[in-house]
Amino acid sequence: MSRFQVKKVAVLGAGVMGAQIAAHLVNVKVPVILFDLPAKEGPKNGIVTRAIDGLKKLKPAPLGVAEDAGLIQQANYEEHLELLKDCDLVIEAIAERMDWKLDLYKKIAPFLAPHAIIASNTSGLSITKLSEALPQEIKPNFCGIHFFNPPRYMMLVELINTPTTQPQILDDLEAFVTSTLGKGVVRAKDSPNFIANRVGIAGMLATMKEVQNFGLTYDVVDDLTGKKLGRASSGTFRTADVVGLDTMAHVIKTLQDTLSLESDPFYESFATPDVLKTLLEMGSLGQKAKAGFFKKQGRDILRFDLETKEYVPGGQKGDEVYGRMLKKPAAERLTLLRNSEGAQGQFLWAILRNSFHYAAVHLASIADNARDVDFCMRWGFGMKQGPFELWQEAGWRAVANMVKEDIDAGKALCNAPLPDWVFNGPVAEAGGVHTAQGSWNPTTQQFVQPRSLPVYARQHFPESVLGAHTPKAETAGKTLFEDEAIRLWTLPGDEDSEVLIASIKTKMHAISPAVVEGLMQGLALAEADFKGLVIWSPDDLFSAGADLQSVLMGFAAAGVSAIDGAEAEMQQAMLKLRYANVPVVSAVRGLALGGGCELAVYSARRVVAMESYIGLVEVGVGLVPGAGGLTYIARRAAENAATSTGKDLLPFLTEGFTAAAMAKVGTSALESRKLGFLLESDVIVPHKDELLFVAINEAKALFAGGYRAPHKRLFAVAGRSGVATIKGSLVNMRDGGFISAHDFHIASLIANVVCGGDIDAGSLVDEEYLMTLERRAFCELLVHPKTQERIMGMMSTGKPVRN
Repeated sequence: MSRFQVKKVAVLGAGVMGAQIAAHLVNVKVPVILFDLPAKEGPKNGIVTRAIDGLKKLKPAPLGVAEDAGLIQQANYEEHLELLKDCDLVIEAIAERMDWKLDLYKKIAPFLAPHAIIASNTSGLSITKLSEALPQEIKPNFCGIHFFNPPRYMMLVELINTPTTQPQILDDLEAFVTSTLGKGVVRAKDSPNFIANRVGIAGMLATMKEVQNFGLTYDVVDDLTGKKLGRASSGTFRTADVVGLDTMAHVIKTLQDTLSLESDPFYESFATPDVLKTLLEMGSLGQKAKAGFFKKQGRDILRFDLETKEYVPGGQKGDEVYGRMLKKPAAERLTLLRNSEGAQGQFLWAILRNSFHYAAVHLASIADNARDVDFCMRWGFGMKQGPFELWQEAGWRAVANMVKEDIDAGKALCNAPLPDWVFNGPVAEAGGVHTAQGSWNPTTQQFVQPRSLPVYARQHFPESVLGAHTPKAETAGKTLFEDEAIRLWTLPGDEDSEVLIASIKTKMHAISPAVVEGLMQGLALAEADFKGLVIWSPDDLFSAGADLQSVLMGFAAAGVSAIDGAEAEMQQAMLKLRYANVPVVSAVRGLALGGGCELAVYSARRVVAMESYIGLVEVGVGLVPGAGGLTYIARRAAENAATSTGKDLLPFLTEGFTAAAMAKVGTSALESRKLGFLLESDVIVPHKDELLFVAINEAKALFAGGYRAPHKRLFAVAGRSGVATIKGSLVNMRDGGFISAHDFHIASLIANVVCGGDIDAGSLVDEEYLMTLERRAFCELLVHPKTQERIMGMMSTGKPVRN
């Protein structure tokens, strides 16, 4: 890997993007200084202070833990430019005004460290023109860096070089942005709006034009162009509201100002839509103004009506027939849409045809290859497939001919023909732009492989495009055992095969008896022949918890005694993992709820993707954690209390009890650590595709360090006095109407378990004792009618029942 070290970053501009970029740097432990203009009144850092305070209120939260806002160092251009000398990376993120940016560069140039990378976070201004304001010695270190909003959550970062950018600078920055910030990097050409916004905004404008052509309403369009079409669930117009209609107008204006009919044959479709002009004049800028294409009024969502300039009832859905069409295989789907007679079907075909047409015509001018376009649309606009992937899946030649026929018939946005490479040569022969040899580069007329920077060696199964035929985690490596519930396997290669991997395969990765049996089989194999066991699955889900369906089936068939036995087996499995002779590492990504959380906390180490959501949520179905979760809370409280001079256990128990009783879920790995589900020794990984690499190396490092399982120790509990104190608070909540009688009953049982039941405060117990209390509470609740209502409600609707 590159040895370029980023010890400190400066972000210039405390606007919405600058402040959120600074927040994400804090999330990944990178020291950051946030600059802005000196305030005209009050403290000179007032602008930055207000921006940082605003981070705590933003949704979705830009910070993993809100209190970490205080870690952002505040600065202004008048007093603190000297601080830039200590920064290895300077990200400029001020308003999209060329003159303002150039003026700022002149101001900061004397204070930049010779080795520092300077990058402009612009969404479309020419990076080459911006570089012209820099001294000659700084130009080799300057490039463009384009984050997408919100930067914590959006995967895409575009890097843009100038003719004078030193190649190593881009390689170093790509490594940092990939591994440290956890992003997917695409290198774009220095063309207006780069790749994602060029294709994405052109697509939105084309969609708006087709909406007008076919006379559809915004709510119907969003229903059709959201998840049903394999795009972001917010659809077209809700997405525009979230982005901000003023922001969207600015990006459109960049297209209008920097392009022409000569440089872009689709230029005439870039006119600002009348509805957008009207909304901007009204000050309805989208979500931030609480009104845009849509407006929330109480519980109702209203949609804008251009004719009356009023908001009218919304919520209409697309015709079900098109929903069914969109579920068909790609080739059949596109043919059905193209041949449909209804306006909605014709509209869907038109926007897809327009996306194929635009991407093909502009590929050579905006991107190095077709893979970069598809990644940009997936990572920057939330699409499941980029335009080239869908085109290729549906049949390259057939779709190309359909698009050509529409162009010739005057149905397309413009009459620009598809490039010759679409019909002739390697792409036509291969049946698409993505092959095992790489993706199509129209400039070199070759298929090119992804860049092989050292940082990508950390990704065993990087994201790929349809047609690339890269190894799939589900079938890669050597399988030692596999059934419907679990796969036990190793990676290829001598070093990587030293650790056994267990991948759960059940729906939602629910922990069924078969999964428990498979994990125990894997543990036995690991203890016999491997350096460790890593529990990892290749998708955005660790485990959503115990398999409720199998619990209910067991209960119906054999009564509560069968459930008591199954819970005991699961608890014993957790203890076997905790006290195994080799390290067990849980590689957590996405959801780790209920039994999934318990599986993680009973592992020797947790390696967790930043965007992971961990918690004990059994209360939602009227149960208590039954596989050792409450026992873990009690043990951790005792361990933490043992390091304190005080003897009262309750202060150390409060956080864990509250998390279980209120079904709190950490909304990031950082918050999950704060809730006690992760330890300081656990590793948080910014990039999801590096998770397996880090987990395997953690297991090997623990083994190499002479790993031994912890001793089985007795530990103190809070006893009956602790139960009484907690129940006193619960009575007040129940009587105040904050919790139901059944909530009170469940929380009282949780208190009884974590405090050790009816024994003296300070009594020493073992894990098996508390697990027995857990099982009793679990089984007592399972026969309760109110709990059964909650379980059935969750299984039928997917939503918790409050009773």
